[in-house]
Amino acid sequence: MKLLLLAGTREARQLAQALSSQAGIGLVASASAAQRPPQGLGVPLRIGGFASADELGAYLAAQRIDGVLDAGHPFASDDSFQAVEACRAQGVAYARVIRPTWTPSEGDLWDFAQDEADAARQTAPGDVLFIATGRDRLHAYGALPGRVVHVRQLVAVPETFPFERGGWVLSRPPFDMRGEAELFERLGIRRLITRNIGGNGARAKLDAARICGIRVSMIRRPLLPEGVRLETVSAALAWARRLD
Repeated sequence: MKLLLLAGTREARQLAQALSSQAGIGLVASASAAQRPPQGLGVPLRIGGFASADELGAYLAAQRIDGVLDAGHPFASDDSFQAVEACRAQGVAYARVIRPTWTPSEGDLWDFAQDEADAARQTAPGDVLFIATGRDRLHAYGALPGRVVHVRQLVAVPETFPFERGGWVLSRPPFDMRGEAELFERLGIRRLITRNIGGNGARAKLDAARICGIRVSMIRRPLLPEGVRLETVSAALAWARRLD
């Protein structure tokens, strides 16, 4: 049996490590983000994604893929729709590995937003913002005039900062609540903007926002295609074994 793993999350790395040791399972991974390819998969990795469902379908047929485990980023919905279309056309099994969303706890000050533009409308002149959604979608916030904007980056970026006031905040995980709270207090943050990716790895900033009394603009996940959805790595492993 041969599987294609669409990578882009911590769960993808865990699945690659677990499945690669299973007898009788061949595994190849694909990642669409060539600028920051996933590390530590330990299996053959195809970088660049697929231009269309037809291209992916041709790849599935040529590689004789029996099943696709989609463990891509929770906001990579276009890739998921493409994968579902290709799998249906080729008669290949498909499952989406999607971690549960974050939900607010007592004391959280969350405002849900549909997208970046909606989150921008939740801000006001004079606000000091901390944007933790990456730089690829910064244009979608607009100019944010009159705001001080701090944008987290995991690596140094060469381009000019796109907002009139503020700057890049370079930091590397793992993050903890105390460190995030100290950062927010030092910068004078009044609103955190983030996407609802779920999981424990990025949860610390939400806990820090709660104890600091900071409002959060929580961008909802995009719509995903219908199909099998698995919330844990163990459930995904069980699904893969049933294909054999």
